[in-house]
Amino acid sequence: MGAVSPPDRRSAEDLADATLVRRIRAGDRGAVDDLYERFRRPAFALARRILADDVLAEDVLQDVFLSVWRDPSAYDRARGSFASWLLAMVHHKAVDAVRREESQRRRQSRAGEELVLAAPVEAQDVEAEAWARVVSERVRSALGLLPAAQREALTLAYYGGYTQREVAALTGAPLGTVKTRMLAGMRRLKEELGGVAGGASLGGALGGPAPVDGSNR
Repeated sequence: MGAVSPPDRRSAEDLADATLVRRIRAGDRGAVDDLYERFRRPAFALARRILADDVLAEDVLQDVFLSVWRDPSAYDRARGSFASWLLAMVHHKAVDAVRREESQRRRQSRAGEELVLAAPVEAQDVEAEAWARVVSERVRSALGLLPAAQREALTLAYYGGYTQREVAALTGAPLGTVKTRMLAGMRRLKEELGGVAGGASLGGALGGPAPVDGSNR
């Protein structure tokens, strides 16, 4: 910023700038056009040097001249020449634009990385869900091949959520009989399903192993 100059030493350019500012303060829209023509080249060169982008530099210029039009009183003549003040504003707004662009690039980069990381997980989830549906359908079909008593015991235990003792009470069968029916039914299911839905997969499809009583839940 330049120092305050006495009136007798003020340059013709400073006087012309002061006239422009007075016209803007008076609401003369033509003064903004004159101001733009006067400072467009040095202001654009400064913004372009900071931003290294023509479009962003033009955006900064639009913002600067719009700011002057909206609030010409922001310029304080006692703090230096209008040219210095205007170019300082161009510098500040260009630096802000660089920061915004960098912040946006970081956000986009993070979003891209998160998308890449999330995609395989989503694919795995879909695959697991599809496989669970296949296993579940096969288990239900295999249940239909069991004797009624075995199917009833397994259905109550694994789909109804009843304990073996509760299944016994519901079916009127001794607890030992219920255990035998469920064990035989599970063995038959494993034979029917083969290795496709054996072990943990079979238990998962049926809702997990059935406890003898509520204390195991």
